[in-house]
Amino acid sequence: MSLLRFGVTLLLFAYSLGEPGTFSVDYENDCFRKDGEVFRYISGSIHYNRIPRVYWKDRLLKMYMAGLNAVQTYIPWNYHEESPGRYSFSGDQDVEYFLQLAQDIGLLVILRPGPYICGEWDMGGLPAWLLNKKDIVLRSSDPDYITAVDAWMGKLLPMIKPYLYQNGGPIITVQVENEYGSYFACDYNYMRHLTKLFRSHLGDDVVLFTTDGAGVGFLKCGSIQDLYATVDFGPGGNVTAAFDAQRHAEPRGPLVNSEFYTGWLDHWGSRHSVVSTTRVAKSLNEILSMGANVNLYMFIGGTNFGYWNGANTPFAPQPTSYDYDAPLSEAGDLTEKYFAIREVIKMHRKIPEGPIPPTTPKFAYGTVVMKQLQTVSDALEILSFSGPVKGMYPQTFIELSQAFGYVLYRTRLPVDCNTPTPLSSPLNGVHDRAYVSVDGVSAGILERNRAISVNVTGKSGSQVDILVENMGRINYGKSINDFKGLVSNLTLGADTLLGWTMYSLSIDEAVSQGLLGETKPTAPPAPAALSLPAFYGGSFIIPDGIPDLPQDTYIKLPQWRKGQVWINGFNLGRYWPSRGPQITLFVPANILTTAAPNNVTVLELEEAPCSPGTCSVEFTTTPVLNATVQSDLKQHWRLFTVDDL
Repeated sequence: MSLLRFGVTLLLFAYSLGEPGTFSVDYENDCFRKDGEVFRYISGSIHYNRIPRVYWKDRLLKMYMAGLNAVQTYIPWNYHEESPGRYSFSGDQDVEYFLQLAQDIGLLVILRPGPYICGEWDMGGLPAWLLNKKDIVLRSSDPDYITAVDAWMGKLLPMIKPYLYQNGGPIITVQVENEYGSYFACDYNYMRHLTKLFRSHLGDDVVLFTTDGAGVGFLKCGSIQDLYATVDFGPGGNVTAAFDAQRHAEPRGPLVNSEFYTGWLDHWGSRHSVVSTTRVAKSLNEILSMGANVNLYMFIGGTNFGYWNGANTPFAPQPTSYDYDAPLSEAGDLTEKYFAIREVIKMHRKIPEGPIPPTTPKFAYGTVVMKQLQTVSDALEILSFSGPVKGMYPQTFIELSQAFGYVLYRTRLPVDCNTPTPLSSPLNGVHDRAYVSVDGVSAGILERNRAISVNVTGKSGSQVDILVENMGRINYGKSINDFKGLVSNLTLGADTLLGWTMYSLSIDEAVSQGLLGETKPTAPPAPAALSLPAFYGGSFIIPDGIPDLPQDTYIKLPQWRKGQVWINGFNLGRYWPSRGPQITLFVPANILTTAAPNNVTVLELEEAPCSPGTCSVEFTTTPVLNATVQSDLKQHWRLFTVDDL
């Protein structure tokens, strides 16, 4: 009887996870089959890593009510394994909860676990610690890279296996790598290894696929036997020609556009990308009318909180917002594009009845007065938990065991510089932006690809501080081996600067622990174009007697130049209104409280608007992501255009 009872319990448990089914490619009839029936997915991309966990249900419900029957998501390796062997899958990183939530709502899942994902995410999702081997060839058969991949997938894929559709879960297909045909290596042995690795952990029944640009050239190195080849392309192109490229790799089977672009990404210093609703709706209708499967990338973009944004080449980092001009805004708001897409989908499949969850309310908490705390230099003992590291030459972030944020490099002038003398990075080795001061006076900014020299003056022995900011690692192309910090020597005039003291800065920990204090008043400095990088603090109270508070809001930093902002220790991300196009930062309600004052901490790197008098930040209900900027970027990162077809 006990064995019988155990068997029944197992059956009930299996049933509670959902009835096991089948999902396969029907090559003869050019379609997918789900439980034996012809099936077509209409999916949307959502990145759980860009949305607070408390909002996952709201966003997924809105996607379901738009008529989608599936969602697509990446799993960023570096988000879950920030240091080797130390994994995090709780809270906002609880991918299993996300998968179960999608299934509970009625959405299937198309999973993209990498190991490389691109996604405008730092280093394309690859962890920075891979660069401990300086000459590692990422996304190849390099033994060190393969060893790390095998260990990571050995942890991740067994977690994912119970959520496969044939095991009663929501996952119908799993992507192997990502747009590999756009990478220089073209290493078929690497792709074969990944295929065997995925099969060994997930079994032979799961549909594994690849995604590449809709051009034969991309599919040449991106597609491989046993992985179903799909393509990606945006609105406005020749849909038939795009799918003809897929047919070159897959003569039979379902037509699939794995990334149909509803918008596009932004870069600091370029205009906010906008793709017309009409154009998106028209192309989507054309794709669906052909009976094709489609995933809308993005359906909601979300936010690059903290330091997670990526960058493109020539070096152009992406901003904090990943709004993407998507059908759901960065904050999950319903847009005109959302309803237009819903109407198109309604023409091709029955969509759910009932109310759509409304746009979340926003609240303007008003102006918060800020006061100066310590400069970065003054707070070194607080900020550098690990202490100073000395060396003849500067070391990179990775050599200093730091992945993100800021490192302070300190040296001394070896000679008198009575007249302005160039302090230079002749090999363009400042990655990515450096704030230079001599004896506590700002001297200028060095910036990758833009400014490789500043003039300094001072006496022999004067202290030179160089605060280097990692602006986000390159996430696409051959330059993803993106080392940060001072990656080559600096010169003073014709001489190499020697004798460095380096401080890894644990700013997030110091802010969250409330360690930063005020400095003693001193005589006001002489007016200068730049001020020393410094922290500023303020607080505001949300009354607990008002119903439905706290609510989402946006923070605006009028007249501030560039820096990082934290609220209650949560790193919201970077601000850079002087370059744009993003002016406001999204503040989700879950980081705010009515039980105590809400603390705002700002690290202003260039010039705070606090002298003379006080300075402030402002909380508003309206996002500003499209401030007019003068773009000096010559290249546009439209990965696949009509010419590619």
